[in-house]
Amino acid sequence: MQIHAMEIFMSNPLSLLQNTFKLPAFRSGQEDIINALLQGHSALAVFPTGGGKSLCYQLPALLLDGLTLVVSPLIALMKDQVDALIALGIPAARIDSSLSNDEVQALYQAMQNGEVKLLYVSPERLKNERFVQRLARLKISLLAIDEAHCISEWGHNFRPDYLLLAGLAKKLCVERVLALTATATPGVAADICRQF
Repeated sequence: MQIHAMEIFMSNPLSLLQNTFKLPAFRSGQEDIINALLQGHSALAVFPTGGGKSLCYQLPALLLDGLTLVVSPLIALMKDQVDALIALGIPAARIDSSLSNDEVQALYQAMQNGEVKLLYVSPERLKNERFVQRLARLKISLLAIDEAHCISEWGHNFRPDYLLLAGLAKKLCVERVLALTATATPGVAADICRQF
């Protein structure tokens, strides 16, 4: 009986929002994106800065079976988000150049053991073939791409490494993709959707 009650709690996004993330209610648009992801669809979220984009992948990550891979171009932002998630008791990690080799190896072991739900990496890290081979052995239920306007050659912050992400998603058999941005013209949004 108690296990059943826990399963209901864990499968309810609003309960998870309130009890784990300590937030009273969803912001406009968040619940629609989260529900689309939980139903197995990919999505593009265009929310203003500070509009709650990160919750759109952080919450589903806890409900999906497998790893959520988060691509972010900013190490400082990755660190802040991982620290905030860990403070909430959510198993999150990042791999970047500030980690020692021992820390990276320990993280690889934790990933292999299924002890990490959200892993933050830079797009450049995904050019490392050995790292991609490690990812290929894991179930990646969600690929979240922050600053997704960098994918588009029409975008003002185009980064060539972002062009590799669509192919990588296919190679890793990613179940769903969430592209997030605060700045996307209709042309850039269409370009992002076309690539995925």
